[in-house]
Amino acid sequence: MEPLFSYGTLQLDQVQLSQFGRLLDGSDDVLHGYVITEIQIRDPAVLDASGIETHLALIPGDGPPIAGKVFQLSAKELEAADIYESENYVRQWVPLASGTHAWVYVRA
Repeated sequence: MEPLFSYGTLQLDQVQLSQFGRLLDGSDDVLHGYVITEIQIRDPAVLDASGIETHLALIPGDGPPIAGKVFQLSAKELEAADIYESENYVRQWVPLASGTHAWVYVRA
């Protein structure tokens, strides 16, 4: 299983069901070293799944701690998340406040 830190729409039930076919059980964690910004989504599949045009995105910076959920995904589910995040994001391996590491999507 692959840990994925989510701070945005991947926490939404409708996105989880559309991308993974199941609801995810996550644990709380915190990410440091990034700042949240917003981006406009144009991908019709992402808009259909989330129902939201403006999504959050991370950029490196010294901002307040970012709370989120860590989900355990299979390799196939992680690939589905990559497709959902599309060209707007890149996946990076980051340390979390808990002392563990996880994948997270940051602004491309």
